[in-house]
Amino acid sequence: MKIFLDTANLDELKKAASWGIVDGVTTNPSLIAKEGIKIEEQVARICDIIDGDISAEVVATEAKAMIVEGTALAKIHKNIVVKLPLTRDGIQAAAEFSKEGIRTNVTLCFSPAQALLAAKAGAYIISPFVGRLEDIAQLGMELIESICTIYGNYGYTTQVLAASLRSPLHVAQAAEIGADIGTMPFKTLDMMFNHPLTDKGLETFLKDYAKAFAEKK
Repeated sequence: MKIFLDTANLDELKKAASWGIVDGVTTNPSLIAKEGIKIEEQVARICDIIDGDISAEVVATEAKAMIVEGTALAKIHKNIVVKLPLTRDGIQAAAEFSKEGIRTNVTLCFSPAQALLAAKAGAYIISPFVGRLEDIAQLGMELIESICTIYGNYGYTTQVLAASLRSPLHVAQAAEIGADIGTMPFKTLDMMFNHPLTDKGLETFLKDYAKAFAEKK
């Protein structure tokens, strides 16, 4: 499973990139607004840090305007994936982009039926949200599993991106189900390193080594 960071913060991206495990980035209007820099400028900077798919989302809500905006975003860098909402207009725009060879990430997916529409439209990525479903007492991972099954049934090449992953457990579950991509905030990625037995084991190794050589002096 590819690991994407769901952020537009350059400091977080630089730190994560130094670990050598980040395959791409997802952004949205809220994340861009948090950084206070126009999307065109910010995603260009992100492309300089991470060599992988970078999702840049349109803010237009009507298909024709989405196509104009998305075409401009796609021209920023070869790694840009145009992000579209899973609405009627978003699906219409995704289908048009597919004909033009422009890759899309259809986002805000909350049902298998919606995911089927995105695949039919030729979406490059579908983004079902796990955490937001669990906020309303639904099982987010069941959605990931259903979409993977449907796509497998019919050979759809649309990649399943498990979004709104809020814990290392979410990440592991998505990978076990077979999601192609998992996107998460920096905090979640950082938490994946942590285990008390790793810390305890390392402490023991270093103490034993130091003791052994101290006794020989």
